[in-house]
Amino acid sequence: MGFRSSILTLAIFGSSSGFSPLSVQNSALYHSRQYSSSNTISVIKNEYLEQNLSRNCFTKLHATKNKILIIYGTSTGSTEEVADLIAAEFGSDAEGPVDIDGMNGNLAKKFEDFNALIVGTPTWNTGADTERSGTSWDELYYDEIQDLDISGKKVAVFGLGDQISYSENYADAAGELHDVFKDLGCDMMGYTSLDGYEHESSKSVRGSKFCGLLCDMVNQEDLSEGRVKNWVAQLKDEGILDGTSSVSALAPEVDEVATAIPSTATPSSHDAAQAIAELKKENARLREMLEENSHMLDKVLEKQDDRGFTPHYNNNTQRTMWTSHDGRTCYYTDKAPKSP
Repeated sequence: MGFRSSILTLAIFGSSSGFSPLSVQNSALYHSRQYSSSNTISVIKNEYLEQNLSRNCFTKLHATKNKILIIYGTSTGSTEEVADLIAAEFGSDAEGPVDIDGMNGNLAKKFEDFNALIVGTPTWNTGADTERSGTSWDELYYDEIQDLDISGKKVAVFGLGDQISYSENYADAAGELHDVFKDLGCDMMGYTSLDGYEHESSKSVRGSKFCGLLCDMVNQEDLSEGRVKNWVAQLKDEGILDGTSSVSALAPEVDEVATAIPSTATPSSHDAAQAIAELKKENARLREMLEENSHMLDKVLEKQDDRGFTPHYNNNTQRTMWTSHDGRTCYYTDKAPKSP
């Protein structure tokens, strides 16, 4: 038998004295006027059991922050193509890619939601000392970005350029993008080898490596996909996904049945594993409690037809929906209505 909705669950948890049929009839949700007759217990069941039991009554296993935001600037679409390849490699671990165009004034709020950033740019203002991307990055480097408080955030850079036509300034803009975030105290990662390229010089070289992933969609487009795969694997090895989830205790809504990890618990893997095991046991106990009370709840609800509820039996599902005369309250039972 399936588990009951928030209406039914309140019958179990709503009183410290235990279950009573009266608690069903007197519960606020039972007489709530915010649900129309089309709102069924099946819908409320998902809202209550999945959200309240899985999230509020137990420890939340994932941090509220997302993992990685992929953001890029582009002029011809080539940088976006590489950004798409990167996003495909990360899958659900990343959000985006998002174009930097139109993000003026929103960077602080957007960046705050993520633990790591992957930022990309083309190079158009060849030979320029600053603002070399030819995209909206140039408008933000020394203005809004300078006000961001993102010290310690993990950042990886990718850039595009033409190593043959502009061999002395290959992907220069990636170097500026790298330096802007590094100067803000970000944890830079994803440096790559110079091997396999034919340029003469680049402002994107730091020491003996590029400051990130560089792709040439003009002369070496066929190598881009492989370079992206290798780079994403490298970033994962360097820990770009580390520290993006944690065990954090939430105050349970029902103190009598919920068990939360104390706020003083240390976030070690041993403590986390032990806490998860305890929560699974508690979860199983609560579900067993719901199952045990379901028959009693059915009997209570079946009596509501004596209080002015009209039955509507569905032959396909073999369930009955009971609606009040004003159409503002309804509930389901798993049996056909009794003949008068």
